[in-house]
Amino acid sequence: MAISPSLRRNVLILSGCQALMLSGSSLMIATSALIGFSLAEDKLWATLPIGCLFLGTLLSTYPASMIMKRIGRRAGFMIGPIFGVAGAVLTLVAIMDQSFALFSAGSFLIGVLNGVGYYYRFAAADISDDVYRSRAISWVLVGGVLAAFIGPNLANFNRDLISGYPFAGSYASLIVVYALSIGLASRLDIPKPGAAERAGRQRSLWEIARQPTFLVAVVSAMVAYGVMNLVMTSTPLAMAGHNHSFSDTAVVIQWHVIAMFTPSFFTGHLIARFGTLRVMAAGAIVLFASVAVALHGISVTHFVVALIFLGLGWNFLFIGATHLVTQSYVPAEKAKTQGLNDLLVFSTVALTALTSGMVHEIAGWEMLNELVLPAIGVALGAILLLGWFRRQSEARVV
Repeated sequence: MAISPSLRRNVLILSGCQALMLSGSSLMIATSALIGFSLAEDKLWATLPIGCLFLGTLLSTYPASMIMKRIGRRAGFMIGPIFGVAGAVLTLVAIMDQSFALFSAGSFLIGVLNGVGYYYRFAAADISDDVYRSRAISWVLVGGVLAAFIGPNLANFNRDLISGYPFAGSYASLIVVYALSIGLASRLDIPKPGAAERAGRQRSLWEIARQPTFLVAVVSAMVAYGVMNLVMTSTPLAMAGHNHSFSDTAVVIQWHVIAMFTPSFFTGHLIARFGTLRVMAAGAIVLFASVAVALHGISVTHFVVALIFLGLGWNFLFIGATHLVTQSYVPAEKAKTQGLNDLLVFSTVALTALTSGMVHEIAGWEMLNELVLPAIGVALGAILLLGWFRRQSEARVV
């Protein structure tokens, strides 16, 4: 099937917006815990700012979906980065004033941007047909490959740009990144929601949420993002605790983000060929492999390989879950179903970000990795069970 130039252009722009948003996120992941550790009086709260980032995402994700149902994707994607610019300014001032509270507040505002921006993948799904949908989602997430290089390198190269204030220059660069995102989103050509989407017949959220397809999709996405975030957020602390340099930490985060998004070049094709559930199951198995490597050693190589597996497992499980959830609603239910999905997912993300520093400080790196094993098992079990139910249903029809 031929893909229209308009669709290609919109997906490319959405991928660019994704790259800019995730560049900021990867910069913060590489630096936030270290800055928090230096600013916080109680070191147990070192990851509170990254927790505030995800809390901002959590609190904005459902309202963002409902607002864009009214004003359209283009307007929503232009408003979101305004919060990012404001947050970048606050974090810059906070570093220079040595204010932990202000740094956390700035992180929260950047999280609001992310709450809007995480709908880039759903916007691509909305404008695609069933054949191209999984690939469109994947291609938007390909923007994360650029973020893998941009974010950690902005953090590293601009670390001492403002003399006497480590990482202040890194956060100053985010002002430019988010301003560029506003300009790029203005080039989108996505129609506003039609009458069927705005006022069509809808089921209740409870009816939608009870569907096995929705349940497995949301549980898998929660596990994918929760496990990945818990381990990733504590990685800079673990590496610093084992006397690895920040340059090594930046490399580990960079390879992790590359592994998160590079598979997106082919994940959509794998879903089209092998099926959504098989790809999701493969993702859960790769997450198990990540834990196995992390428990095997604490060298830089171990961190790199473990975080690569962590990113790859996240990619298969999360993209598969995103594709699966699009099968659980009709157009009129789209905004609230997507909003509920991301509300639940980013509740998990916020919780893991807020607690990862505490878990690492109290239990250590090895125990933190061991704690994620049951969650991965639950996701894999749910995927296999849904696959079994679907096969039984098909057999009855035949």
